[in-house]
Amino acid sequence: MSGDPTYGRDLGTADEVAAAQRAAAVVRSSHEASHRHATPTRAAGSRLSWPTLRPHALPLVSTSAAGRSRRFEDKVVLITGTGGGQGRAAALRFAAEGAVIVGADVKTAGHAETVAMVEGEGGVMTGSGTLDLTVADDVEAWVQQAVTEHGGIDVVYNNAGVFKMGDIATLSLADWTWSVDRELTQVFSVTRAAWHHLVARGGGAIVNTASIAGVVTLGEGGGIVHAATKAAVVAMTRDLAVSGATHGIRANSISPGTVQTPATQEMFADPAGREAMMGPQLIKRLGQPDDIVSAALYLASDEASFVTGVNLVVDGGYTVR
Repeated sequence: MSGDPTYGRDLGTADEVAAAQRAAAVVRSSHEASHRHATPTRAAGSRLSWPTLRPHALPLVSTSAAGRSRRFEDKVVLITGTGGGQGRAAALRFAAEGAVIVGADVKTAGHAETVAMVEGEGGVMTGSGTLDLTVADDVEAWVQQAVTEHGGIDVVYNNAGVFKMGDIATLSLADWTWSVDRELTQVFSVTRAAWHHLVARGGGAIVNTASIAGVVTLGEGGGIVHAATKAAVVAMTRDLAVSGATHGIRANSISPGTVQTPATQEMFADPAGREAMMGPQLIKRLGQPDDIVSAALYLASDEASFVTGVNLVVDGGYTVR
């Protein structure tokens, strides 16, 4: 295989070829500046062999004096559902990497605990512990306050969501609507309120929490509205990626599998239920909030600058088979 960057594509016009050759020359000169001149060798009857050149060890992220990664230094990150679980883990992890956190939840005491935990670690967190994300005007006010206090928005992490269990025969229309408002509509409302601020910032990242329920049917069903809304979140995220491309806005979703949080604690307390959910997994343990948040940190960071429109499945191998 050719080492030329133009391999595998139409070479195009002479100008395009020349530009590609200049780019290749820059890459070659970069290697030559840091390594001895390499010459190919050929043993009798063997193929031509080049010595392995090690690439430059360029730092991918900034670090503090203590060596801790600071990928989000001075970035403003909106996180929903900060009253516990994955939202709390996200607030702590993003803040530890330098972000200013603006949280939201209706769980007032839980949100206050998260703020105290972030501040106890030397981080900065503001926001609201009384915000109903289904009230569009209140969402707009929350986002505007974040911009007023911190000067803009860099990352939107739509983490919050809750739904009612039931299948097509048992779920009421009222419970369907209630769940859609909290699993899908609020993701749209938060993103819509933040969108023009991300555009004004010159770009940013959106991370939406979906679910493997939007990819495969879990167990015997019973979560019809959850499956529908999370599949919709995945589809909406792809559309956001297209809309955001010209503005420097990336949008990706994460589909967690079985994750142990306060919200799922009761479900997994039953050994039979726990084993039923873990049965198809290749990795035989329950996921933890940090498993999901680690994926969110990557997708929101500059390390994922070439990643958009992706649904990253984090499920211990549940959906592989």
